[in-house]
Amino acid sequence: MAVVKAAAYILAHAPDLVRYGSKPWREIAQNPALGERLRSHLRPFEAAAAYPPNQVFVGNLRPDALHEVPEPWYAHPVPEAGPHGRFGGLLPQPALYRALKRADQFDLIGLDTRWLADLPGGEGVRGWPADRIAQAVAAEQALPLYDGPQQVGCIRPAHEQDESLTAQVLLENFAAKATGAFALEALLAQTGLEPAAVEYILSCSEEAVGDRYNRGGGNLAKAIGELTGCGRATGSDVKAFCAAPIYALVHAAALVEARVFQRIAVVGGGSLAKLGMKFLGHLDRGMPVLEDVLGGMAFLVAPDDGQAPRIRLDAVGKHDIAAGSAPQAIMEALVARPLEQLGMKLCDVGKYAAELHNPEVTVPSGSGNVPRTNYRMIAALAVLRREIGPRDMEDFIRARGMPGYAPTQGHIPAGVPFVGHALAMMAAGELDRAMFIAKGSLFLGRMTQLSDGLSFLLERP
Repeated sequence: MAVVKAAAYILAHAPDLVRYGSKPWREIAQNPALGERLRSHLRPFEAAAAYPPNQVFVGNLRPDALHEVPEPWYAHPVPEAGPHGRFGGLLPQPALYRALKRADQFDLIGLDTRWLADLPGGEGVRGWPADRIAQAVAAEQALPLYDGPQQVGCIRPAHEQDESLTAQVLLENFAAKATGAFALEALLAQTGLEPAAVEYILSCSEEAVGDRYNRGGGNLAKAIGELTGCGRATGSDVKAFCAAPIYALVHAAALVEARVFQRIAVVGGGSLAKLGMKFLGHLDRGMPVLEDVLGGMAFLVAPDDGQAPRIRLDAVGKHDIAAGSAPQAIMEALVARPLEQLGMKLCDVGKYAAELHNPEVTVPSGSGNVPRTNYRMIAALAVLRREIGPRDMEDFIRARGMPGYAPTQGHIPAGVPFVGHALAMMAAGELDRAMFIAKGSLFLGRMTQLSDGLSFLLERP
C-alpha cells in the first residue's frame, strides 16, 4: 500500500500583492478610492505570523486549539509566535519577491538594485536599475511591485498580443511556482530526502500556465522540480478545481502501488487571484485584510514502510456524474459509501477534514462557516444511519470535526491542510483514521453544470 510519509506547509505574506487579487483588482478599477482603504487595512508580517489560524497551518498549534482562542482571532495573537513551524513556516514579503525573481528565467521581473542592496539575501539577486523599472511600467503595461509605500520592482508582459502572457497572469503563475517550490523545499528538509531521489511530481495548484495556443498547457510540476533541484524527476499537473489536491494524492498513491514510481511529491502553490477575495466584508467591519498570504503545501507519497499512515485505495469516495449536486447526495457519495465498502460506520473515523476555510475570513462576507456546514451534514448522516442521536450532533462535530484555519485559496483548504496534523497524531497513537474530503465547482468553467468531489481514508498502520 502507498503511504504519506510527510507533509509540509508554508505561508508567504503578500500584503502588497493583494491589490492584484481578482476581486480587489476589479473593484478598485471601478472605485479607485478603495485602493487606499485596502492599503490602510493591511497587516504587518508580525501580525500575520502571530495570527492563530496561520500558526495552526504551519503546525505550531493543533486545529482544536482554536476552540480556546477568543474571537475575533485576529485580536488575540499567539504569544511569542515566530515564523518557523513544525511543518514549514511563514515568509515575509521581501523573501517572496526574491523567490519570484529566482523563479524567473526570462528576465520578466525586475527588482530595484538599490532596494536589493539593503535587503538581507538580496546581494545574490540580479536587479534592475530604477530607470529601467520606471520605463517598463510606463511603456510596457508592466505591473509595479511595492513593499509598503515604496515601489521596488515590476513584472512585465512576455508578449504584446498574448492574453495568456500578460503581466498579471504571469504574476499569478510565478506566485504558484515560487510558493510551491518553497513548500517542496520544506518537505525535502523535513524528510532529509535528496532532491534527486524524487521520481515524479504532481502539481495541484490553481493556475493556467500556457500561451495563446494552449492556455492551460502547464507543466508547473516540472517547473517547480527544476527550481528545487529535482533533476531526476518528471511530472504533470492535476486540474479539478478545489478538489485537485485529493485527486493528486490518490493518483500518487495509485502510481506507487502500481510500482510505476516510488517517491512522488504532490505540490500545491498559492493562488494570487484569490488574495483579498473577501476584502470588502473585512473593510466594512473595520477588520484587517486577512487574505494576505499565499499558501503552499507538499506531500511525500511512497511505498508502505510499516510506520507511515496508509492511503486506503480500496475505499476512495467519488462523486459520480449521475449522483446529482444535492449536498446530502454529495456527502453520501464521499463519506458514507466508501466506509460501507470497508464495513465501517461514520463513528469509526476519528477526524474528518473537509474544506477547512477560515470562517473569520468567510463569515463577514456572507459566505458562512464552510467547515461547520460540512460537519453538520456529516453528523446528520450519522443521525440518519442511527449511529448517533439528534442530541449528539454537536458532540460529534466537536470530536470529529475541527475549526477551519486555512487560507481561502480554493485548493489550499481542500481537507489536506490536516494531513500534517494527522501524521503527527497517528505517530503519537492519538488517531487511527482520518478522512479527507474535497469538493469542486466544475460549473464555474461553464462546460458543465456538474459539481465534483473526491475523498480518501488515511489509516494508521
